[in-house]
Amino acid sequence: MIDLYTWTTPNGRKISVMLEECGLEYSVHPVNIGKGEQFKPEFVAICPNSKIPAIVDKDSSLSIFESGAILIHLAEKTGKLLPSKNPARAKVLEWLFWQMANIGPMLGQANHFINAAPEKLPYAINRYVTECARLIKVMDDQLGRTEYIAGDYSIADVALYPWLAVGFPAIKAAKADVVGEGANVARWIAAIGERPAVKKGMAVPTV
Repeated sequence: MIDLYTWTTPNGRKISVMLEECGLEYSVHPVNIGKGEQFKPEFVAICPNSKIPAIVDKDSSLSIFESGAILIHLAEKTGKLLPSKNPARAKVLEWLFWQMANIGPMLGQANHFINAAPEKLPYAINRYVTECARLIKVMDDQLGRTEYIAGDYSIADVALYPWLAVGFPAIKAAKADVVGEGANVARWIAAIGERPAVKKGMAVPTV
């Protein structure tokens, strides 16, 4: 049994999608980050960084935070969506860490400066939206060579999908000159979005 501590964000939904893909039994514990519940002592005991998602794997009495680390743990626990040997394993991890270091932070900052910042700062908005467009173009080029981001469907796709499903249309509309048609990303989003496990995982938590 897995205890999942999560909220309605792309990072949180990476893990609910993965749990559904793996067919693991799990219990959902919503952490309302809008109300500051991530700073409660009982959650900080699981995640010292006060960020969702986090899990407690009761089978191994192990708590894990950081979505990339959780995805690797679940993949290794079940033998799913992460090859056991190189070069395939290295390629999946390469694109997983690319998501962690690039897509998540850049789309997050773009969203903040467009939608949440108390003052509209054109420099900041342009900086992050332009970088997001560049990253999406990198992804589109890769998906022109492979069906999924690292070849076969993997934890790298699970990590990327919740961010791109929301962010791709907005960035493409704002920076079509950089992204181009983005046909490969659009094809990939549509294919992943039809997976039953993805549909279920993207609806977690129910609040």
